[in-house]
Amino acid sequence: MRKFLAAALICLLPFTASAQEMSDDDVKQLALEAILENPQIIMEALAILEEQRNQAQAVAQAEALLRQREFLESDPNAPFVGNADGSAVIVEFFDYNCPYCKRAAGNVKALLADDDDVRVVYREWPILSEDSVFAARAALAARAQGKYEEMHWGLMEMRGRATEASVLSLARSVDLDVDQLVADMQSEEVNAHIETSQQLAQTLGFTGTPAFVIGDALIPGAVPLSDLQGYVASARDGG
Repeated sequence: MRKFLAAALICLLPFTASAQEMSDDDVKQLALEAILENPQIIMEALAILEEQRNQAQAVAQAEALLRQREFLESDPNAPFVGNADGSAVIVEFFDYNCPYCKRAAGNVKALLADDDDVRVVYREWPILSEDSVFAARAALAARAQGKYEEMHWGLMEMRGRATEASVLSLARSVDLDVDQLVADMQSEEVNAHIETSQQLAQTLGFTGTPAFVIGDALIPGAVPLSDLQGYVASARDGG
């Protein structure tokens, strides 16, 4: 960090000598003198470092998306809703106990109702609590009984937290065999999906839920319906 900061400081200083000609002590002395004469220079140097880090992160994320995009959009172990052959694909990372995810779910549902040429691929990413893990496992296990979509929307529209009791109550209300559901929650498919979601989120640089991948765009956080529609339109245009 000190070397990076010194390099940034040198970029802001009047030319005196090439970096190759300066010893470490020279760099330190020059930096100290500059700071004493103009304390604001330290903030400018930090801004340079931050910009460099942001640029490097953006490049790394773009490269990661390029490598993972096909898998993200077509992972056979990821549930989806909407048009299986949709011309635009939305990949959503979410947690059932995330209030922002519940807000985003309403926008996604409205988008699907308005556009029948979209496929939404779900990445269950339960990061908030053990209750979230239980809810994600239950939703994924419901696939074995053809009830994922019912469980998904039920959990997203549930008032209050998703807990073991409320999740199982919802399962009964959508006519799931609860004994089978609980057994299927420990399946390899369920384990693999959650583990893969964690790996993908880390690779793409996501740090919280919800998060979306739409075309070439990595979108952290809940966004308005109009923005989702804009991203979908851009994805269809190849942008």
